[in-house]
Amino acid sequence: MSFVYKDVCGFEWEMSEKGVGLVFIISAPSGTGKTTVVKGLMNQVAGLRFSVSYTTRLPRPCERDGEDYHFVSHAAFQRMVEKKTFLEWAEVLGNCYGTPRADLEKLEAEGIDLILDIDTQGAKNALNQIDQAVLIYLLPPSLKVLRERLMNRGVDSLEMIKFRLSNARNDIEEAHGYHYVIINDKIEDAVDKLKSIVIAERCRRVKDLILKENKKHWEEKDG
Repeated sequence: MSFVYKDVCGFEWEMSEKGVGLVFIISAPSGTGKTTVVKGLMNQVAGLRFSVSYTTRLPRPCERDGEDYHFVSHAAFQRMVEKKTFLEWAEVLGNCYGTPRADLEKLEAEGIDLILDIDTQGAKNALNQIDQAVLIYLLPPSLKVLRERLMNRGVDSLEMIKFRLSNARNDIEEAHGYHYVIINDKIEDAVDKLKSIVIAERCRRVKDLILKENKKHWEEKDG
């Protein structure tokens, strides 16, 4: 963390472009545009790392192994479960998804904040192990728009789309327990709001350090 002394709203400080070891858990119904929004955020904000999950499902045509997911066999996934590799994991429609554990102290030392793409069930499990995670829920403008997005991406059958919409109705109720809710109507607006949350949470995390540094500076001035 670095400080440049400028007069800003009564405080004289400026944060560096580093993370502070925060964990941001982002959840959304399938088809909301979460992947696009997160990629937009990471293009604009330094000090962020996306946690790539493991899955036993087959990759979609646009997905890359190690970038979107780590694609593994059911046997390999089960071995990872037995070794307690995952922060949380779940089985969905016959396929398993797991979030790898992270060394939070190491992240803070490296100046990194971690982004976890986890559903609401997984978020509850993760919270049992991460005390100060920031929960962000991404909403579609409406179920009608969500249906259109699922249809347009062309990767699911009509039966699967009906299942996803039904699941979304129940899943959205869990958003009440999240710290923030963002409606993804326009990608640019959603990215801007997500960016504001990250910056605000970084400031909140280091407020004691900011006050301590500014107190020293004020005392030096008063001499």
